[in-house]
Amino acid sequence: MYNIQQVRDDFPILARTVYDKPLVYLDNAATTQKPLCVLDAMRDEYLNVNANVHRGVHYLSQQATDLHEAARETVRQFINAPKTEEIIFTRGTTESINLVVSSYVDAFMHEGDEVIVSVMEHHSNIVPWQLQAARKGIALRVIPMTDTGALDMQAFEQLFNERTRFVSVAHVSNVLGTVNPVKDICRIAHSHGVPVLVDGAQSTPHFKVDVQDIDCDFFAFSGHKIYGPTGVGVLYGKEAWLDRLPPYQGGGEMIESVTFERTVFEKLPFKFEAGTPDYVATHGLATALKYVSSLGMDNIAAHERELTTYCMEQMRTIPGMRLFGDTPQKDAVVSFLVGDIHHLDMGTLLDRLGIAVRTGHHCAQPLMERLGIQGTVRASFALYNTKDEIDALVNGIRRVSTMF
Repeated sequence: MYNIQQVRDDFPILARTVYDKPLVYLDNAATTQKPLCVLDAMRDEYLNVNANVHRGVHYLSQQATDLHEAARETVRQFINAPKTEEIIFTRGTTESINLVVSSYVDAFMHEGDEVIVSVMEHHSNIVPWQLQAARKGIALRVIPMTDTGALDMQAFEQLFNERTRFVSVAHVSNVLGTVNPVKDICRIAHSHGVPVLVDGAQSTPHFKVDVQDIDCDFFAFSGHKIYGPTGVGVLYGKEAWLDRLPPYQGGGEMIESVTFERTVFEKLPFKFEAGTPDYVATHGLATALKYVSSLGMDNIAAHERELTTYCMEQMRTIPGMRLFGDTPQKDAVVSFLVGDIHHLDMGTLLDRLGIAVRTGHHCAQPLMERLGIQGTVRASFALYNTKDEIDALVNGIRRVSTMF
């Protein structure tokens, strides 16, 4: 296990105060704070290496290109992808999903075809499919869940028919913390000849991901949720699928040759990377991945599981507490309501105590409807959080509860 205080020293923002109270940052499912090594790496590149990547013959361009492509290799190793050609840089999980949805539907789906998603999906894995439903007449089928927040796998198997063309599911629910059995989901889907996209935004920061072991066809995650910069993300896709998909956007970088008669697209991964990439952000992302790897993903997972279990135990001692999501494989997220206190009121008053949590529907309104609520308060944990901070949260909830 790592030294938690030494780790916290890597994140200067954690030492600040809010309303003259020590900051207790428990909104990590929305975004994580950044270690100094990430900020320093990006600043150093802007100061010393800044130049547009690829095709530049001058020294700075070649250096910047080397850093950018080294970042691709770092990502490949981190998720154990077979080839760097299968690693596509995007602006984040949302763009990665939109890329797959747009290109796959264009190439392989027709009116009446179906895609399977789950009831606990983030809007970014619902709305892109709905846009295509309006455009091409495809239909969404939804995997239900149990009252504890686990997917109903028997119901999932029954959703397949001759029109099923795709499965797209969250690895971890951003509301419930449920770790979905994506390896089983891929096995079942593949037995029907159907590819699978896994939304890894809430899994990649918390435990080791191996895309070859999962055997997913596509996997997406965001840099800013794993201690990297905003505006950069990753799409992994099996080479056999990426070769068959049409480009998502057109422009520079993604072409081999252009005439007014025809365009020949670049080889992978550049076929899907139109325009100038955020090459400084990719270097920042790689630095973040090396940082968490140095701590050990198994150590991070164990620390966060301990925090989650401790938080759930302490929460249950609060009168009127309602917890959402209670599966054995719950990960780093605790969503709750207390009595009749509105989630916005609870979050606002906790903020005055220096405690940062997220309130609302968490971009998962269909899940809120399934739960019969409008929103929750969500505390979400990271590698730098402590039991003392959970104690502060629990004491804060008790204090707020006395006001109503």
